[in-house]
Amino acid sequence: MRTFSKLKGLPVYCSSSADLLGHVTNVCLSSKGFIFGLMMDGKGLFQRDRFVPLESIYAVGDNGVMVEEKDKLLSLHEMKKQFTYNTYDDLSNKAVLTKEGEKLGLLEDVYFSEKMDTIEAYELTDGFFADIAEGKKVVKASGEPLSISKDAIVIELY
Repeated sequence: MRTFSKLKGLPVYCSSSADLLGHVTNVCLSSKGFIFGLMMDGKGLFQRDRFVPLESIYAVGDNGVMVEEKDKLLSLHEMKKQFTYNTYDDLSNKAVLTKEGEKLGLLEDVYFSEKMDTIEAYELTDGFFADIAEGKKVVKASGEPLSISKDAIVIELY
């Protein structure tokens, strides 16, 4: 399993040309909480931020993300026309509640599968001092869709 905090900042390379395309800046989630791609900053003076669809990712290693062909990348403008999405930054530090109304904590990080399409677990915090005293909580994801609003995230426990 990987966490987004370890993925953020990784370089993105084209496997066919070995070109550095940019660096991961965010993960894109569907409105139901499933990962469908990555955002990356563009490399060079005139390169804009790009969207890397999940199906164009060949591999994710400890030192980089490999995409098959750079022509499969989309501009953020094109991506926004095609998808409704949330980013990790949109979800970070939001209250996480169960469907029964129990507050579990604030979202600190997400763990996802190697295939990157599914969130496997949520890392939650109750604040700095609680983290020191008790440690951060890791809650296993049920695989069921999330409910995401501007105020909170509602999950079903496993």
